[in-house]
Amino acid sequence: MLLVKDILENKEEYIKALSKRNIDANKVINQIIALDEERRSKIKETEDLLSESNRISKEIGGLFKEGKAEEANSLKAKVQENKAKTNVLKDELNALENKFKDILYHVPNKPHASVPAGKSEEDNEVIKTADELPTLPEGAMPHWDLVQKYGLIDFESGVKITGSGFPVYKGKGAQLQRALINFFLNQAIQNGYEEVIPPLMINQDSGIGTGQLPDKEGQMYHVTGDGLYLIPTAEVPITNIYRDVILKEGDFPIKNVGYTPCFRREAGSYGKDVRGLNRLHQFDKVEIVQVVKPEDSHATLDKMVAYIESLIQKLGLPYRILRLCAGDLGFTSALTYDFEVYSAAQKMWLEVSSVSNFETYQSNRLKLRYKDEKGKSQLAHTLNGSALALPRILAALLENNQTEDGVIIPECLRPFTGFDKI
Repeated sequence: MLLVKDILENKEEYIKALSKRNIDANKVINQIIALDEERRSKIKETEDLLSESNRISKEIGGLFKEGKAEEANSLKAKVQENKAKTNVLKDELNALENKFKDILYHVPNKPHASVPAGKSEEDNEVIKTADELPTLPEGAMPHWDLVQKYGLIDFESGVKITGSGFPVYKGKGAQLQRALINFFLNQAIQNGYEEVIPPLMINQDSGIGTGQLPDKEGQMYHVTGDGLYLIPTAEVPITNIYRDVILKEGDFPIKNVGYTPCFRREAGSYGKDVRGLNRLHQFDKVEIVQVVKPEDSHATLDKMVAYIESLIQKLGLPYRILRLCAGDLGFTSALTYDFEVYSAAQKMWLEVSSVSNFETYQSNRLKLRYKDEKGKSQLAHTLNGSALALPRILAALLENNQTEDGVIIPECLRPFTGFDKI
């Protein structure tokens, strides 16, 4: 959620920055400013009435002592009148606060100055790419044929049990999936992240806290009977650990890692872009989350990008890194880098990670603060990254490492799989 104080002080800067997202923010920014003025006015009016009532109440006691009961009762009536006005104002202020908050919840984060302008993924900036792309032997298969050939994934049973986008991993396919999860978790722990196993369902407050609600409500599975939501990513429950928390400077940096299944309703398009493992409704992901002081957040983002890059390098996959343009930037993000690996059988790039800095956008919603050296309360910065999402990593590993004799397992995974070839 944007900071109202910053909007008031830097109105034109916010309008210009949000225009990079292809949003004409002039109307909504002016509406926020007008509502803030109205809110402040009602707060002052309420405080003035309470102050007057307190002053009168002190006078009433003195008047009764002096035997001036008629004057005292007249003032008591005034206090009751002020109380009725105050209650009306409180109701009006509550409605105004809800309207104010609702508008702020629907305004996306302000892009960082380094974010390029653009309308879609076509305008994303490639900042690093693989020197060479793999060439496969004639007759090479896409992963959806490979998993059938070797009995690794049963898509048809998944459809029968649940529906499209819910695969059943079997045999060495399940073992390879588990090996990737353990490899990613071990790597994160070795790099100073503390493992967390969070709940797979969240309440509404948690969804609002990290910005999935109300923006992405239609993309989340809703457990209507209990008002809970299946998580779209481990970022949500892990970051919400720190909701309504005041940290100390000595707590930083906070580094958490968690593995969870993830659930997303978005259907996407049809064709090869969504075949097999390319787009699922349930998938496994290891997520890293950091909470840091504002002055450290962009250096932390660079370190997280380098860490995720090291994972892909260890897997031996050709990759590229993109800085997302404002038009493709996530609702809550100030700056995002995407990682894509190359699928040699499909001859296309597959997104496998996003690493983002949300600056104060999430922490303002979460009321996630810390006390600085002077004892003043400040908002922390939150960051997260996929490290990594498994489906497309698995697809690329199977496709790029296939030979006439089978699929070669990367050396870094062999301690976890117990086999070097499928």
